[in-house]
Amino acid sequence: MPSFPRIQSPLWAAPFLLLLALSQPQTPADRIEFKLGRFQQITLFENKTFVVFLSNVPVDVTFIIIQVHTKYVNTLLSFHKITTTETSTGQDPALLQSLKPEETALMWHLRTPMENASAMSVILPYKAGADPVPGGCSMASDLTVDARVHLQYNLYEATISFAPANVGYARGTVPPLCDFAAEEPTLRLQYDVYQYFLPEADLTEKLLFASLQKMAKVDQVEANGVKLCSLGAQDKTSVTVSSIPGQGVIYNVIVKDPEMNTSAAYTPAHTYGCSFTDKLDNCYTLKRTSTRIFLVSVGLVGLFICFFGHRYLKTELFFFGFLLVGSVSFVLLTQRSALHYDANVKVFDDDAVFWVTFSSVALLVPLIFFSCPRPLNILACGFVGSYTVILAIHNFVFTSLAYITLNIVKRALHGNFKAAFTNVPFQTNDYILISVWVVLLVSGIVFQFHREKEQPRFPPHPYKTWKRDRERRQTNILDPSHHVPPIRDRVKSALTDVKHLFTKQQSAGEQTPLLL
Repeated sequence: MPSFPRIQSPLWAAPFLLLLALSQPQTPADRIEFKLGRFQQITLFENKTFVVFLSNVPVDVTFIIIQVHTKYVNTLLSFHKITTTETSTGQDPALLQSLKPEETALMWHLRTPMENASAMSVILPYKAGADPVPGGCSMASDLTVDARVHLQYNLYEATISFAPANVGYARGTVPPLCDFAAEEPTLRLQYDVYQYFLPEADLTEKLLFASLQKMAKVDQVEANGVKLCSLGAQDKTSVTVSSIPGQGVIYNVIVKDPEMNTSAAYTPAHTYGCSFTDKLDNCYTLKRTSTRIFLVSVGLVGLFICFFGHRYLKTELFFFGFLLVGSVSFVLLTQRSALHYDANVKVFDDDAVFWVTFSSVALLVPLIFFSCPRPLNILACGFVGSYTVILAIHNFVFTSLAYITLNIVKRALHGNFKAAFTNVPFQTNDYILISVWVVLLVSGIVFQFHREKEQPRFPPHPYKTWKRDRERRQTNILDPSHHVPPIRDRVKSALTDVKHLFTKQQSAGEQTPLLL
């Protein structure tokens, strides 16, 4: 472990040194004093450095983690006033500090370089020298000990990564080696990755800070979070999950030492899968107007198909064909051209297995109802039509039901998406909308079965209808349509009428011959 400048003293001298630090030329507004384990909200000002103090640290505490969280503003947390390599930067920065014998007071520096921001911060203690050290074997970070959870996201997925941990050790002792290739104690450590969804469509800072408090300590993470997976010491310390733009989510990792029966939590990280600062397509304007108009139109047509699709067969066939060709074309154009848009089972990581299974399930229902085409068609109208209504509502009210299809499209567009955990939140909006979906589905199916009970199994074939009507017009002179000229003659007559509009009229004069 590196040695950092800090307030070091015998236990009896700590209050005097802290008083000395506070006597430095700083205004009261530049100082923030913390209490161990207490969450507190602070206000940061652009390019203003704050000094963070902690005193009265119990002697049984081995190391502490200071963490700071903002909604989206990057902050700098450092051991030194002048920024060095030992600095944690981001919207969820954190520093882990090992304590020396009889050290009871500590100091850090905190600032935000871009803009004013509200932040929530806490300093968490770990005791007894047996708790594992989160990020204690960091190799890819500027920090020798990196207790943060790192997040990167794009339209398709979010990647969670963290530095390996080290086993616990007492104050003032040399940390154990981090040689993962040898039989070192670090090999026994295990990692649990947890996920916590914020309420849907709520982007408020107050909710974020309250939620982060539920994902900071070990017992809180286990009580509130959903465990995505468990990793061993030799596994890759990164996990990929599905990205959901506009949905707040918090991730954290708990490292466990089975031999000592101890555990410790990393610093939680959060994301909304979108930007709060972009002028276009930010977290507040995720849905474009063109997208809203398109999906609302599709939803309205789907509502019609849900209740009348079987009777208006041509409209139904056009609608289904449009959905199929449109989806395939969108995937192909996105994958194969420069154009761009203005379930977690391991075996499905293989594309061949996934698509064969998907196609088989898609064909299973038609095969079951192969001998009953009318019930199959009515069921298809009700299911697809009612679901497009839910997609249209998704433009205005967030619902995880939309990801039934969106995750399939993401899988087709993005090859690496096959390794992502596709967890989505299922909250109040989803319960309401799934009720709406079921009501529309059942109502549409019952209505069409009742309406078509006395009707032929299917409407007549459009081509046969046209052919029959043509023959009738040709042979039945009593049919008024028999006297309608052929289309060729009607077009010729219309062109003649247009031509007459540009013909110059003759001059007025005698219109009858003179009688001699």
